[in-house]
Amino acid sequence: MRQKTIFVVDDNDTNLFTIAAALDRQYRVITLPSAMKLFSTLEKMTPDLILLDVEMPDINGFEAIKRLKASPLYEDIPVIFLTGLNGSDTEAHGIELGAADFITKPFSKTVLLNRLANHLALDEKIRERTQQLHERTQQLFMLHNGIVFTLADLVESRDANTGGHIERTTDYLRIVTDAMTLSGVYTGETRSWNMESFVSSARLHDLGKILISDAILNKPGPLTKEEFEIMKSHPAEGKRIISQLMFRTVESEFLLNAQLTAAYHHERWDGSGYPYGLRGSEIPLQGRIMAIVDVYDALTSDRPYKKAFTSEEAYRIIMEETGKHFDPKIAGVFTEVRSQIESARVNIINTAGHGSPAVQTSRFTSP
Repeated sequence: MRQKTIFVVDDNDTNLFTIAAALDRQYRVITLPSAMKLFSTLEKMTPDLILLDVEMPDINGFEAIKRLKASPLYEDIPVIFLTGLNGSDTEAHGIELGAADFITKPFSKTVLLNRLANHLALDEKIRERTQQLHERTQQLFMLHNGIVFTLADLVESRDANTGGHIERTTDYLRIVTDAMTLSGVYTGETRSWNMESFVSSARLHDLGKILISDAILNKPGPLTKEEFEIMKSHPAEGKRIISQLMFRTVESEFLLNAQLTAAYHHERWDGSGYPYGLRGSEIPLQGRIMAIVDVYDALTSDRPYKKAFTSEEAYRIIMEETGKHFDPKIAGVFTEVRSQIESARVNIINTAGHGSPAVQTSRFTSP
């Protein structure tokens, strides 16, 4: 078994010698005469536990533990105060700052060794459980992503006209949301979002299409008025399917984002969209963001009855539709990242081996 490393921090040489003598048979002991020396040594190695004096010049023990707990590199290292200070207030303050324990000088060697053994065993158990939880979380994440990708691929495989749509819109969505965060657009609304979860959930935005017949979904030309009305039902159907998932499993941020994206990505800023005819900020933000990347992909993709627009033409149309179809703030961000969007589109096309833009999202998303 690996020998545990203990840092002992005390400005008194006698204390350092005494503590090292008490511990050196069981542990690798590093003695440090100040908190300054502690932090410089931490840059080179990480101990399993720190024994820390309180009363020291320059940086005292309380200030040192504040710095330790404020650092993601050191916050998990157990700290035990070993001090001559007495009093419940002092001990309470130390525990409040994150100390694992308080041992008062003069100390009993047996007590010191037992306390160290207990805390190190507890810390090791916590680390083991944390690693197990991390591995389990990763497994669930992989399962979760596998289900999402399978569902999305199932929907896309039914529509002969939408190859690559999910991959492209996912990339565009990530670029736009990153830019919104950097530019401060709607940060009050998105501050609590898990952006990776939102971007991943958007893969299910066309889930409702699974209930649209192949005859309509793959019709090689414009839809009739009646067919278009049936096609327009897919946002509400997507919302209904995801609502059933939420009822049968557990409501999660991922499913909520998926529901909002599926239900509202065909609403329009001026209220002329479908299926609910919402206007402006009545439309959930997830739907407003998805709307612009969905339309851009529709415009720049081939359709059975039209060729793809160039990216320049697509941006012109989007700007003309700003304030009518699209949220002006989001459209502004979309314009700012135009070069990134175009690069992502070209990279996906080249990776897929296509000589021309892949096909459209759906025949009814363009303005």
